[in-house]
Amino acid sequence: MTEFLIANMAPIIFASMIVFLLLGFPVAFALAANGVVFGLIGIELGLLGPQLFQALPDRIYGVMANETLLAVPFFTFMGLILERSGMAEDLLDTIGQLFGPVRGGLAYAVIFVGALLAATTGVVAASVISMGLISLPIMLRYGYDKRLASGVIAASGTLAQIIPPSLVLIVMADQLGKSVGDMYKGAFIPGLVLTGLYVLYVILLSFIRPKWVPALPPEARIFREANGKTGGTSLLILAAISVAAGIAFGKTRPDEMPLDEVIVLCTMVGIAVPFVIALINRGCKLGLLSAMAEKVTFVLIPPLGLIFLVLGTIFLGIATPTEGGAMGATGALLMAVVRRRLDGKLLRQAMESTAKLTTFVVFILIGARVFSLTFYGVDGHLWVEHLLVGLPGGQYGFLIVVNLLVFVLAFFLDYFELSFIVVPLLGPVAEKLGIDLIWFGVLLGVNMQTSFLHPPFGFALFFLRSVAPASVKTSDIYWGAIPFVCIQILMVMLVILFPQMVTVGMDKAQAVDINSVEIVLPDTHYDDTSSEPPTFPEEEPEAAPEGEEK
Repeated sequence: MTEFLIANMAPIIFASMIVFLLLGFPVAFALAANGVVFGLIGIELGLLGPQLFQALPDRIYGVMANETLLAVPFFTFMGLILERSGMAEDLLDTIGQLFGPVRGGLAYAVIFVGALLAATTGVVAASVISMGLISLPIMLRYGYDKRLASGVIAASGTLAQIIPPSLVLIVMADQLGKSVGDMYKGAFIPGLVLTGLYVLYVILLSFIRPKWVPALPPEARIFREANGKTGGTSLLILAAISVAAGIAFGKTRPDEMPLDEVIVLCTMVGIAVPFVIALINRGCKLGLLSAMAEKVTFVLIPPLGLIFLVLGTIFLGIATPTEGGAMGATGALLMAVVRRRLDGKLLRQAMESTAKLTTFVVFILIGARVFSLTFYGVDGHLWVEHLLVGLPGGQYGFLIVVNLLVFVLAFFLDYFELSFIVVPLLGPVAEKLGIDLIWFGVLLGVNMQTSFLHPPFGFALFFLRSVAPASVKTSDIYWGAIPFVCIQILMVMLVILFPQMVTVGMDKAQAVDINSVEIVLPDTHYDDTSSEPPTFPEEEPEAAPEGEEK
């Protein structure tokens, strides 16, 4: 029995951890308990040294000293302030009116606002609950299918997991030992592509099942000019000016500037110009813009400006993700003050929720450190490596098995638990197989996104159920989520087949041609046939100032 335990300690520890999690024990304590108990058993069996737990204080202190994780409370606080200050309500109302005349317009508005909230909040619960409270009753009132309405709200809320500044990408970068900024750059295009796939699904439904996605009736459209028109022409002209300003600014940039930096700067200019025009129009009462154009500008530009203030400074290398999160939190407070929505109650609620989420993350990470201390001590990482490296199919075989594993585990574990338990075991194997870890992290992030939509355990479904009216059955929410889970699986396949969408903006290290390296020796006269050591000219000592000794 003793020999069996010694030979199979790693798989026994891993299986025990899975059993504890499935039984419903708190994740942090289940991980820590497994690490401590099996560490003591390993010491008793002579498999581990008694000095094992002496390394534990340093590992826990390493969690507390990790500056990367400071970005988690900053981005969480920013998102909660924006969500509680009514930004989501204003966005949904305005964008709903903008797309309302189009069949499926409210669904497009939910997807668009979901992407915006993802880029400003990074918190799934805030996005799903906000859109469920505001949009779901309106969509049902105007005849949208219950399943589609539920699915599009839940799925759009989960975009917060893949569109920067996502919390899961911060944790993923930390666990894989990579830069958060690079992880954000890699996830940007896949996030936009996934948003486009959601829109494409609604477009298809508008042709196949037009009754499921009716247009907003004329009496529900509140933006009307004195002549009865909607004012869309004014908005299109303003949008054209914005695009032209961004392109014109891009032409002035030097050719050697990286493409991603040019895009960020041009976008900043493109969103600043229409905002300035709208301010001048309102301040001087020029009457050049329609009510719709003015409303869309003042509602849409501030969150977009905050997004590019945070992500732009990170992408340009001006700020670290932690510093970007701090600027985002400050910007969110300023926006709440300008909107006259900031008070003591809102601030206290946001701070309490931020403290709870951050404590949750840190406790799980401490538990994972205790577990990994024992697991690595019994060479568990080598067991996992041998298990996965030997899979048939090389890289593709590894990726298929890993994605299936993560997909199944996502039924029972949320993304934080997967990031802290599974990713540290998979990262070294992926690196040994020659897989880029930034690309691998983004791929896992897209896969983990399904953990929020898995019936019957998806957290986004629970969030929506808590705010949905009684007329929407739980089965409607589950069936509505299934098509979007399939879209997310399709997105995983696209990332595998087209890795360029992740790596296109990454900085590649330039290879050095060893033949082009020139070694310059100091100008000394040294005869290599002589047995005497080389002599170098002595420097003349500087003259001391007058009145001082040398």
